[in-house]
Amino acid sequence: MLHAARLTFPAVSSVEVELARRQWEEGGRAFDDRSRDPAEQERLLAAVEAVTDELRKRVGQTYTLAELAGAYAGAEQWVRETLSERTPFPGWPRALTLVQDAAFRVYARGATDYAP
Repeated sequence: MLHAARLTFPAVSSVEVELARRQWEEGGRAFDDRSRDPAEQERLLAAVEAVTDELRKRVGQTYTLAELAGAYAGAEQWVRETLSERTPFPGWPRALTLVQDAAFRVYARGATDYAP
């Protein structure tokens, strides 16, 4: 079972936040490109939704970009678990980083200190 309570994450520097945001944006653009394929779009969107739902449980609904970047630092394992349990599709492990970054990009927009 996946965690349901808000977790605490390691403190991150402003440089680490900026680097994470760049990764989220790059991954999000790659996600957008890959999602243009109608055969993949539905699967990828469902996967991003599953990860953002898990982010909501882990980070909460009120958070900063630094808290989100802290969650990103250890996200690969729980994102893998989330996708394997909730939205497995053929080849999903190859899309793990793409989905993870796209989900964090989406969720970053809800941060209390978000600015484009």
